[in-house]
Amino acid sequence: MIPGTLVPIVFFLCITYAIKAFLDARVRQRMVSEGVGEELMRSLLQEEEQRRRLGSLRWGIVLVALAIGFGIVQAAGWDQINAGVVAVLAAATGLGNLAYFMAARRMH
Repeated sequence: MIPGTLVPIVFFLCITYAIKAFLDARVRQRMVSEGVGEELMRSLLQEEEQRRRLGSLRWGIVLVALAIGFGIVQAAGWDQINAGVVAVLAAATGLGNLAYFMAARRMH
């Protein structure tokens, strides 16, 4: 990747995350100011925490599967991007998502 393109991409991601954090805080502030019931507030926060945990689980499983895919590519000695390399990485990503689906289903 060209070094000059990395800074704008990271800058865009930071701005996007800041806007999301601001909007989440604003929604919480409005819920508190409008007197949303404590039980509803607690259930919303628990649901958000569960969603965050499952998101971390998903990314963890998918990244481990991709690491295994890259390991397979390295072990096979492929040093050029070709259909086989792309297929191995796509399969690793798909298997990681399937593993997440099974793990999330067991948690519920």
